[in-house]
Amino acid sequence: MNYQLVFSSGFQRAVKKIKRNTDLLIDLQKALVVLQNDPFDPRLKTHKLKGILDGLYASSVDFEHRIIFNLIYESDTSADLLIDFGTHDEVY
Repeated sequence: MNYQLVFSSGFQRAVKKIKRNTDLLIDLQKALVVLQNDPFDPRLKTHKLKGILDGLYASSVDFEHRIIFNLIYESDTSADLLIDFGTHDEVY
């Protein structure tokens, strides 16, 4: 199944903050491609969150940066990923 990526306004603001960090932008782009194909690909180290973020998932972009998302299934063949992005301290 291929997932549709839906970016939050917070995600868009976070990407604007890092626009000069080309290495991080490349890593983010690669992670988003993998995430779109399989949110639970082992390379992403996806895990379910607890506490205030219960029901959401986090995936790694690099050692410090995370993608936070929620799976929303619309039918048997499609689902949306609502996404936010930031450093570990910013998103948790």
